[in-house]
Amino acid sequence: MIPYEEIRVPVAGGETAALRWPARDPGAAPVIVALHGITANALSWAAVARHLDGRATLIAPDLRGRAASAGLPGPYGIAAHADDTAALAAWLGLDGVVLAGHSMGAFVAALAAVRHPERFGELVLVDGGFGFPAPTHLSADELMTAVIGPAMDRLSMTFTDREAYRSFWRAHPAFGGDAWSAEVDAYIQRDLTGEEPAMRSSCLLEAVRTDGVGLFQDEVLKAVHELPHPAVLLWAERGLMNEEQGLYDESRLAAAGQPGTGVRAVRVDGVNHYTVLTGDKGAGEVARSLLEAAR
Repeated sequence: MIPYEEIRVPVAGGETAALRWPARDPGAAPVIVALHGITANALSWAAVARHLDGRATLIAPDLRGRAASAGLPGPYGIAAHADDTAALAAWLGLDGVVLAGHSMGAFVAALAAVRHPERFGELVLVDGGFGFPAPTHLSADELMTAVIGPAMDRLSMTFTDREAYRSFWRAHPAFGGDAWSAEVDAYIQRDLTGEEPAMRSSCLLEAVRTDGVGLFQDEVLKAVHELPHPAVLLWAERGLMNEEQGLYDESRLAAAGQPGTGVRAVRVDGVNHYTVLTGDKGAGEVARSLLEAAR
């Protein structure tokens, strides 16, 4: 895994942690800000940073309520993350920066671009950003379980040690075969907190609930249709559990109104919702799209 540095950035209520993978020539290279998914953390972008190969500086925050930003207080929600992202860009002195987001992070990126158009330029959305109205018969927790599956369950689980957490994730269908790597291992270990024999995910359940329900708010659903700058959506062929049906396909994107937007949709074959970001093929596609957007 290539080296990175951790920085602390002032936001409402305290400081957020962010990881920075510097470019070989930081003065001349573009800067990209990248946002992780609902129960993820900044190290989910490590494979993309490797594929950027020093051609850009990549900055990825731990969103409020996760990993090294778990101590930040609420309010949580997609709008709070969007405003935190704008605060990060302002603190770094960035205008018109390329903004990327995976899964929930794609929704945050779209809303940040709409709320703070001067701060962000082109967007790269990775298997997220286009949503659908929430089923009205589900409770908030049932809705979250339907959306993110076992990832929701693990937030209430404890693990005897880091090897137990590693085993939990290695049994996940999305990380079978050659999908596991040192980068994936470092990413999932960044999530773990506490002491043996009762370690747990750093993700705050309140934050995940609030953010998950927020994905169905009108302002969030509309954001991708109101983007002030061009965008590309890289959507994974397969789903969260490596099932054949991914979050998106042509018919789902048509139902979500993608053809009437300025968002270009590109299918990434042979990857699932996780490996479109963490796997070698997916990370390479993401990196290429980021460099194209930065140009």
